[in-house]
Amino acid sequence: MARIGVLAISDGRDHVHRRNTGFIRSKRDSFTAALEAAGHEVVVGDLVATNTVATAAAREVAAAGVDVTVFYYAVWSFPHFTMLAADATTSPLLLVASTDPAEPGLVGMLAAGGALDQIGRAHTRLWGAPDDASLIAEIGVRARAASAVASLRGSTFGRFGGRPMGMNTAVANTDQWMRQFGVDVEEIDQYELVLRAERADAAEAAGAREWLERLATVHYDGEKLTPELLERQIRSYLAVRDIVAERGIDFSGIKGQPELTENFATMDVTEAFLNDPYDWNGPKAVHVTATEADMDGALTMQLMHRITGTPVLFADVRHYHADRDIWDLCNSGQHATWFAARSSDPAVNLAKVHLYPEVFFFPAGGASVQHIAAPGAMTLARLTRLSGAYRLQLFQGDFESYDDATNAALAASSTPEWPHAFARLDVPAPTFLSGFGANHVHAVPGDIRAELRAAAELMGVRVEEWSRTA
Repeated sequence: MARIGVLAISDGRDHVHRRNTGFIRSKRDSFTAALEAAGHEVVVGDLVATNTVATAAAREVAAAGVDVTVFYYAVWSFPHFTMLAADATTSPLLLVASTDPAEPGLVGMLAAGGALDQIGRAHTRLWGAPDDASLIAEIGVRARAASAVASLRGSTFGRFGGRPMGMNTAVANTDQWMRQFGVDVEEIDQYELVLRAERADAAEAAGAREWLERLATVHYDGEKLTPELLERQIRSYLAVRDIVAERGIDFSGIKGQPELTENFATMDVTEAFLNDPYDWNGPKAVHVTATEADMDGALTMQLMHRITGTPVLFADVRHYHADRDIWDLCNSGQHATWFAARSSDPAVNLAKVHLYPEVFFFPAGGASVQHIAAPGAMTLARLTRLSGAYRLQLFQGDFESYDDATNAALAASSTPEWPHAFARLDVPAPTFLSGFGANHVHAVPGDIRAELRAAAELMGVRVEEWSRTA
């Protein structure tokens, strides 16, 4: 969940503070207990009733590395305590007021919030009973968003290769990334990947191939997909894994086309298992990886992954079936295998996965990782740029799956060897096609729109949210 700092602010008059101490602590303790019951770690600072405590307590809470800091108002509170504490606070700031009418907590919050407005200090104001479920949920949203955004700062994106096939939307300004998101970009030539793959552990590659042959369905054809080509793809995964570990890379993108796809092998198996929460060695961390070295796609995926902890779908917006109001989100051979059933057990997912020989686009050959994405509610999003300024394009949808014959027919209408997510989107097709700023889109299970809105606010990114009713 999140680490949340809490500072309760009091009245600066000694006799009033002494009278109110029990009331403040009672409200604060109920509030922190509710946060802990929701799964959060709470760091509680000293009760603030003097200038010196305001600064010292805020510094102590900040030193604990909290994702957000809550200033809690159960009574009238001297606003300058908030100003001093805010100056010593580095994390995003929430002002939370108790709504018990016995004491003027709302007055304290409004006075403090107005003072912060005057100096331009960003903050969010919330209010309610200490154990109000909606209040606790909203704080959780803000804390998860803040944690995700903070995790981007100081991170490194590994960019294997440059711009793919003239795709402008796959390339971002590295200065803008550092200034706005705190993300550095490590440029890595794809030749390094080839060299490392050739030197990778042959025994591990052979064992991984056998694991895939047992759990998935591998369609060898003796030409575009052979055991040797599949092992080359696996060795490419091992190469990226080792480079990522050596260089401290947090998320990645691989150009692939056309150099690797025409002269070495496709990166589909590599990218699928980097994005998966497991491989043949067992559970592992997801390493977000965008195909075609799509920088803004990878950044979107990393943000969504940091909020949810799950893999994130990377897909082309391939086709709109107007008769069904269904989109075919079909990537060129790579979706994380987790999306096949969204199970923690790789055997359950891989039972639905086919490894097909690659199609004519990719003469070097290798396996395409094919499946039909499991059904369920999804949040879809993408960071895109309009006249150089970032915006978060955001909407909800549902992945659908049908009987085998219908799934096969829908897949066959585009490229059956590639993975498909059949999506009913909560946005009219003309709106989407007229305004979406890229050819790639990204998705995670559930509804995380609130977290993404909050994250965008923290990053200084405008939200462009679509729905059928908006």
